[in-house]
Amino acid sequence: MSGGLVALLDDVAVIARLAAASIDDIGAAAGKAGVKAIGVVVDDTAVTPQYVQGFTPDRELPIIKKIALGSLRNKLVFILPAAMLLSQFLPWALTPLLMVGGAYLCFEGAEKIHEALTGEHHGDDSESAAAIGSPEHEKLMVSGAIRTDFILSAEIMALSLAEVAGEPFGSRLAILVVVAIMITALVYGVVGLLVKMDDLGLKLANARTGGGRALGRALVKGMPKVLSALSVVGTAAMLWVGGHILLVGLDTLGWHEPVHILHDWEHAAEEATPVAPGLVKWLVETLGSLLFGWFVGSVITTVLRFVPKKHAAAAH
Repeated sequence: MSGGLVALLDDVAVIARLAAASIDDIGAAAGKAGVKAIGVVVDDTAVTPQYVQGFTPDRELPIIKKIALGSLRNKLVFILPAAMLLSQFLPWALTPLLMVGGAYLCFEGAEKIHEALTGEHHGDDSESAAAIGSPEHEKLMVSGAIRTDFILSAEIMALSLAEVAGEPFGSRLAILVVVAIMITALVYGVVGLLVKMDDLGLKLANARTGGGRALGRALVKGMPKVLSALSVVGTAAMLWVGGHILLVGLDTLGWHEPVHILHDWEHAAEEATPVAPGLVKWLVETLGSLLFGWFVGSVITTVLRFVPKKHAAAAH
């Protein structure tokens, strides 16, 4: 009897170890898949703080919470089932869909550069219909943020799915759930810290110690610069990730020349640089992907700028 009990306990221990190993594997795969979407994550983090501008400090975190819950709903309720069906029954469609998302990232990045250079902004005029800071305005901003998040979340989940497409169905599902929760917590946790840093700075600016006051003033003065820098990094990340997705997609679909040209540049730079050749190679690849993304995004932006004009001309 005791021998049977010992054997049973051994079996339970083995099963527990296997389960723990499986959880570790899922966690590692989720982390790897999430890294592939880092460019979109940076952009998502850079974009979200704008949706709490104009609100009192006591409404900032509740608004971010609403957006975070909407983001999680986007990923788990709408995007995840579609992604799992796609990977199970139409895996060949993943590359074209990723390229569509990559083209969107390139367009968004090029549009931001155009707006920065020209001062033009293409916002939603419906914002003026609600008073800044009112409940109606809050509802409008939250819904707009969740709509924007849907595109970014879809790209994050698609990139993650591409990374684990060879895993069994159950593992894919578990990994994507972990990615969805992990990315959402990361993005909106960081956003929450960013938008409250100036409030922390104001409190510290009235501290009793000179060091606390100096830190508080530095936070108040520095946070706008941090947010501006984050926006620049987010734009660059969009162009880099979008361009890389398009280059890899074109290579997968049979047009190998763009990737080959970029690889030739990488090898030439690597051989010409005696110090940190690996870093130089990565920088060339990143810059090449970014420039390709900017070119594609600029083409899309230019084409789309003519479409409304044609419609307007037809209306007259």
